[in-house]
Amino acid sequence: MGVNILAIESSCDETAAAVVEDGRKVKSNIIYSQIELHKLYGGVVPEIASRKHVEKVNQVIRAAIKEAGISWDDIDAVAVTYGPGLVGALLVGVSAAKAIAYAKKKPLVGVHHIEGHIAANYIENPDLKPPYMCMVASGGHSHLVHVLDYNKYEIVGRTRDDAAGEAFDKVARAIGLGYPGGPKIDKLSKEGNPHAIEFPRAHMEDSYDFSFSGLKSAVLNYLNGCQMKGIEVNNADVAASFQKAVIDVLVDNSINAAKAHSCKSVALAGGVASNSSLREAMRKACEENGFAFYNPSPIFCTDNAAMIGVAGYHEYMAGTRHGWDLNAEPNLPMKSI
Repeated sequence: MGVNILAIESSCDETAAAVVEDGRKVKSNIIYSQIELHKLYGGVVPEIASRKHVEKVNQVIRAAIKEAGISWDDIDAVAVTYGPGLVGALLVGVSAAKAIAYAKKKPLVGVHHIEGHIAANYIENPDLKPPYMCMVASGGHSHLVHVLDYNKYEIVGRTRDDAAGEAFDKVARAIGLGYPGGPKIDKLSKEGNPHAIEFPRAHMEDSYDFSFSGLKSAVLNYLNGCQMKGIEVNNADVAASFQKAVIDVLVDNSINAAKAHSCKSVALAGGVASNSSLREAMRKACEENGFAFYNPSPIFCTDNAAMIGVAGYHEYMAGTRHGWDLNAEPNLPMKSI
């Protein structure tokens, strides 16, 4: 039997636990999603999320152990997301992980949430090995990361304001789609014309950074203008045109950064990486520019514990160990060389 990592993820509104062997084989991946609960409020309510994590964390951990078909003695280490994320939500996972590690006398390994998203690519792509360029796009993060080794990263670009997923949620709310915005815009955009409205694309001079606040404002101004003039809005066209503006910038920056850093492969990660149009656009751009393209299945793009188990395995093998003073760090920065 290889090295088994029990992983726990509770950074936002998914309570998740998984068992991963040798950083590639997922033996179990249990996710309890709170989406239906937070739909009522149009977004994640931190206090409600924390309370639900407390209710569900032990259940998902037991289910992960059972589904993996192993005993507690077969676990080599306990990995847990300790940041970034919602502080109350993170605390539940960190507390559970510390309790298990202490009681079972297992090493404790804290994992950075974004590193987990990047590591999700290793689950289904056995041939993927560093170095490569990874576009991490989620509700709270937009990072362009040069992955130098399994736990060595160089951040070459990041958002200067709204994250891509955050922009999706706000635009979805503005056109009446509700929460969560990403999947709903992805679906509606298939019925619209992506060239109907020319929304702005923010390209930073001499930088691979992103900015989506101007695009978000442009969409809101367009909607307000139509309302004031009595012009009927085609929501599908708005969704498709907005989505294309986001995707164009994500793809352009990723390809340009990959060229500049002499990468041979490009990967996607994060919740926005489950967007079908982004996946297709990135795949096409990689083919045209001679890059190998990798992305996780949608289940491993959104928050899950399997990705934390993969990242935790590589941290564990590198000798990372945390003490009982490990704490939730909601604004935890990503290590960059």
